[in-house]
Amino acid sequence: MRTLSVVDPTTAATLGGIAGLALGGVAMAAIRLSDRATRSEVVSAPTPSLPPGVGEVLSVLRSSGILVDASDRVVNNSPAAVAHGLVRGQELVHAEMLGLAREVRRDGLIRESEFVLQNGLGEGRLVVSARVAPLGADHVLLLVEDRSQAHRVEQVRRDFLANVSHELKTPVGGISLLAEAVRAAQDDPEAVARFATRIGVESTRLTHLVKEIVELSRLQGTDVVSNPEIVDVGACAADAVERCRLIAEEHDIELVLHADAGCEVWGEAELVTTAVRNLVGNAIAHSENGARVGVSVRRPAEHLIAISVTDQGAGIAVEEQERIFERFYRVDTARSRATGGTGLGLAIVKHVVDNHGGQVSVWSEVGRGSTFTISLPTVARSHVPALPPTGASAPVAMPPESIEPPERPLTPVRGHR
Repeated sequence: MRTLSVVDPTTAATLGGIAGLALGGVAMAAIRLSDRATRSEVVSAPTPSLPPGVGEVLSVLRSSGILVDASDRVVNNSPAAVAHGLVRGQELVHAEMLGLAREVRRDGLIRESEFVLQNGLGEGRLVVSARVAPLGADHVLLLVEDRSQAHRVEQVRRDFLANVSHELKTPVGGISLLAEAVRAAQDDPEAVARFATRIGVESTRLTHLVKEIVELSRLQGTDVVSNPEIVDVGACAADAVERCRLIAEEHDIELVLHADAGCEVWGEAELVTTAVRNLVGNAIAHSENGARVGVSVRRPAEHLIAISVTDQGAGIAVEEQERIFERFYRVDTARSRATGGTGLGLAIVKHVVDNHGGQVSVWSEVGRGSTFTISLPTVARSHVPALPPTGASAPVAMPPESIEPPERPLTPVRGHR
């Protein structure tokens, strides 16, 4: 028969406290283990990964490729995107492109758009065409093409058409008015003779303008000479001087020519002659009566032929020098009109030189005159065109001894804007 023992109340309370502490410890340990498991799950949760091969493709793109994630952070991009100032760190620089990326992410539709963006901190503008598409579930891909050059070419084309229309209106309108004046003055022989002379002047100017427009269009249609041959540059310069001698004598301007023997290039003789003639004619038009115009042909380096034309005119201001090879651009509009200039002569020179693989440069100082220099690659011994060495610059123009030479190097012309 078992005997029940009575537990002391104090002992019972002590045992209860110990049991409570033990249960509390177990509960805290369970909570901590649960927290650790939760944090482990969060850390080990998979992050959105890039589709395979995207990074390699972006690294070789010539255009700007940009990949952004769900938080608008740039996670990868091509080198061109940084070079064009579209990406800075992990951010898209331009809000317009960021807004387009968000629209694509929202509805998943591919979008294309063209933007005119500010280029850096200056006033320059960057014209780009952007195609934006979703890539996977978490990324958006932006492919951006720089269209600035094409935009400038289109602008030049529009300006050219507008300028041609304006230039043609002047002689055509003049001929029309003079014809009406002849009709009204048919009983006055002196007036008829005077108006007829003016009609001849305007028709000559119109013929010259149309001829130069056709010549410029032909030069712009090709980047190289179609049927090249060995050209004696000295003979071309002599021919150009002879063609300009009559107009020079009318203005009492002395033409001085010095040409070294054996200066040959690979190209088209008539085009080289046209380029030199345009420079000589330009020098005559901007020189005062009794002045001198010097023409020299020399070999300043093994691979280069330099043709320099120097005048003693008023000179060209620095801010004008980069624009003088633009079509229809005139430094002195009134003087150009008086001499019958079309504003296309130097543009033709620029295209002729470009087509022959050379470059044209100018040195000028207000009050001291100007020196234009054409630099062309010489003919190699194997009778194939020899390009100038990489990094070679235009030589300093050294006009004939009778013309004061410049004291500083020529400024290379950057071409059309």
